[in-house]
Amino acid sequence: MRRRIVAGNWKMNGTQSDASALVRAISVDLNRDSAVQVVLCPPFILIPTVATLLTGQQGIEYGGQNLDVHDHGAYTGEISAPMLRDFGCRYVIVGHSERRALYGDTDDLVAAKSRKALDSGLTPIVCVGESLRQREQNTTESVVGAQLDAVVAGVGSARCAEIVVAYEPVWAIGTGRSATPVQAQSVHRFIRDRLAAANDARAADIPILYGGSVKPDNASALFAEPDIDGGLIGGAALSAADFLAICHAAA
Repeated sequence: MRRRIVAGNWKMNGTQSDASALVRAISVDLNRDSAVQVVLCPPFILIPTVATLLTGQQGIEYGGQNLDVHDHGAYTGEISAPMLRDFGCRYVIVGHSERRALYGDTDDLVAAKSRKALDSGLTPIVCVGESLRQREQNTTESVVGAQLDAVVAGVGSARCAEIVVAYEPVWAIGTGRSATPVQAQSVHRFIRDRLAAANDARAADIPILYGGSVKPDNASALFAEPDIDGGLIGGAALSAADFLAICHAAA
């Protein structure tokens, strides 16, 4: 049975004080026996703070928002997989739409980052999704399919069962808009079928998260769909009350 996952992507937000208050509020409230795996992804500079606060905690992991394909070298400003592992990270977000749109992460680069994450003992949360124009042109499946195919080719069909996929319709990120449960489930079903074409024996085990303006008031309806296994949460992850409500909805 697939485990539910709720991952908070803090993006470029927060100070040490903010992070401390947020982590404390989340960790005090969460049920340690919950079936939901909670993952916090703060900015790189706040990972040590989060790591210290979560020492000894159960049910909450943390990770990075991106990684470089190199382990070390003259790559100013980049963060490597060994660096993330050194601070105890278990997860890393790969291919977020903002990385693709603002920093030029191509499908092939996302695939290479996914492979590097797996080879380094990290679980990549691989983001896929279409823009509003692509949805209006009815090319959602071709766009998402190409993004997935690149990752499967990059990591190998046998290892695609080790990733987590996050479907994030770009038109619903930070806009207040969200795909309806039916719209989201349709794409999640497509993603699972596409993964089954690569590894039919394990496709049913791969968590597929929804990321696109998930809020406390729509989380339960989204998570009730059969192929939606949790969420990759952006803005709501910065509010302990909202994030906890979403975690409880997933449970």
